[in-house]
Amino acid sequence: MAKLYELAKVLRSKNSGPFEVTMDILFDNRDIYEKVKQSNVITKDRIAEIYNISTRDIHHLVYFDPALGIKITMARDISSGTAGDRDVYGAQQHAPLMNIDVDWE
Repeated sequence: MAKLYELAKVLRSKNSGPFEVTMDILFDNRDIYEKVKQSNVITKDRIAEIYNISTRDIHHLVYFDPALGIKITMARDISSGTAGDRDVYGAQQHAPLMNIDVDWE
C-alpha cells in the first residue's frame, strides 16, 4: 500500500468560482498514474465518504490522461467569502485526499 501523497507529484485545491472547489491530483509518471487510475480508489463514492458529503455534491470527477491528472470539482458547503468561510481561496481542501491508500501490488 502507498498513500496518495507519496505517489502524486501535485495535490492541490482552489476555488472554481464562489460556489465550488476543485482539487487536482497530478502525476509525473504515466505508470504511476495508470496504477492509481486502475486501482479504482478515487471514485465519487470514496470522495463523498472522505469529505462527508453527498455524491450529488461532486459535480465532476475526471481522469485526464493527456495531463496524467485527476480533477474533482465539488460544491462548497459555504460560498467563498461568506461569513463563516474558513478558506476563502479553497486552498486547503485537498488534505483529506493525501491519505487515500492505493494498493500498489
